[in-house]
Formats: sequence, structure tokens, C-alpha cells
Amino acid sequence: MKIAIYGAGAIGGYVGALLSDSGADVSLIARGAHLEAIKNNGLKLIQQNETIVTHPVATNNPEELGEQDYIIVALKAHSAVHIVEAMQPLIGPDTAIVTMMNGVPWWYFYQLDGPWENRVIESVDPEGKQWHGLGPQRAIGCVVYPACEITEPGTVQHLYGDRFTLGEPSGEKTERVKSLASALIAAGLKAPIRNIRDDIWVKLWGNLCFNPLSALTHATLDVLATNHGTQSVARNMMLEAQAIGEQLGVRFRIDVDKRIKGAADVGAHKTSMLQDLELGRPMEIDALLSSVQELGLIVGIDTPTIDTVLPIVKLRAQVAGCY
Repeated sequence: MKIAIYGAGAIGGYVGALLSDSGADVSLIARGAHLEAIKNNGLKLIQQNETIVTHPVATNNPEELGEQDYIIVALKAHSAVHIVEAMQPLIGPDTAIVTMMNGVPWWYFYQLDGPWENRVIESVDPEGKQWHGLGPQRAIGCVVYPACEITEPGTVQHLYGDRFTLGEPSGEKTERVKSLASALIAAGLKAPIRNIRDDIWVKLWGNLCFNPLSALTHATLDVLATNHGTQSVARNMMLEAQAIGEQLGVRFRIDVDKRIKGAADVGAHKTSMLQDLELGRPMEIDALLSSVQELGLIVGIDTPTIDTVLPIVKLRAQVAGCY
């Protein structure tokens, strides 16, 4: 089994290091100083009191790697849309593409029974570039729960979490998704196979409100989820999203208030969007918010709170050069 990780940053590096340490045939596609450090000194993973150093093949040129059984795309959604051409040398007749990223994935409407089946989501896949260039039949969904960071080039620090929920768009437990889960489990990770759209929405539920609110206020999760004003805005955004998700057949296993409490319990944590803003990096606005607004328009559900927050956080990002 050959696995290429496209985007071996914090999360991709974490998975890549563990897969490599478990003996999997894994290769990394990275860039810049991080790539050079991996080439020269190996990929270092720090977790708890343990440091692992592995030496997987690492490159910035996919043509060097050839066809893969699995391509794990661990880039943010706004970057993934730009690598379709570069991915082509990695793709063989049976290659699966694993979307290890936040937000609504580009393949969302593939094999989704109903009037919107096979619809392209323009906010995350303009002109269907990924849909047509990669093929939704290759997609395996993945919801990422761990948090990691690159502390220096070539070094990934694991902060918390070890679960990567997997699922086929069809909901089937195919051999390819079971084989991938087995590889991740052998590497020491949790990889349950579930109805992936339900899990996508549970994580998206919090991200779509707390991420932009944190970027606008610079407050941490514990404050956002307990302050009366921001909690109320978050709750309204989540209820709008829940109505959309349920219209699309999603089952929410918990209620809004429990999800908000879960965010508060994380503590004084800066969301990824706030971290991106502070570091001057592109912010995941379209995958987390614009996509939900677009889905609301598709299914005919109004999203007044999301419609209010979205242009404000877009402007905040534009002013900072992060959108």
C-alpha cells in the first residue's frame, strides 16, 4: 500500500510520521524550509514525553513518487483547489483521495440521494476544478480531531487528539476505506468508519461560528462560548446550520447547547482562524462559512446571522491580507 501525504505540515506531518514509524510505505509532499529539514534530518514528531524521528521520502515534486493507492490531502481547502494539476502523476486507476481538511468538502453532493445529487459547491470548488480534475468517485472523507503545530522546520508537536474519522460518500464500508483505517490504526491512531457527513457537520457546527468570532474579537474559546453576546451569535449561527444539515439528511447526535459547552470546556484555546490571522496566513473562510451560506441557498433555508458575520470576517481578513 503506497500512501502520499500532500501537505505534510502540522497534521500531515503528524500522520506521516506515525505511518512511517509503523512501517507503512508513505511519502510526503512539502515545501520550503520544512521540506529541506525533513530531507536533511528526518521528520521529528514530539508527543507527550516521546520524540520520534522518521525518514520518509519527501519531495516538492509529485512526479518523483508515481501512482499511489491513497493520496491524503492535508492542505487547507483554499490551497487544495490549486493542486489538481500537480496531483495528476500520483493518480492511478484505483487511487483514492482522502480529504483530511476542515469544512464542507468539494465532493459533498456525490452519491447524496436527493434533488441536489452531484451538485458542485462553487465556494470550495470554483468551476468544479476538483470535481472534474480528480473525480468524486475517488474521494474518501476524513474529519480531523487532533491539534498539532510545526515548532520549527522538520519538527511537529502533537498537542492533543488522535482520532481521524473516515467515511465513503456512499456510506458503504468498502475495502479501500477499511484498508486505510487499518493502516492508521496500525500507526497508533483512532480511525472509526462512520456516516461521514454527520461527523463533518458536528465539527463544522463549531468551526463556522467560533472561528470567525475569534478572528473578530481575538477571544479564546472559553470566553466566546460563555460570553452572553458571542454565545448568542454562535448559537444562532449553529441553529441556521443545523436546519441546513437536517434538510440534507444529516443527523446531529448532540444538541446546540451541548456543542457550545464542549467548546467552552476546551478552555483558553485560540481557534485556527485566529492563529492564521495573527500569523498573516490565509483564513479558511470559504470552507467554513461561505460553503454553509451556499448550501442554505441551495436548499432554500435563510441564514441571516451567517449572512451578517460572513462579510465582516471577510473584510477583516482582506484588511489583514489574509483573504
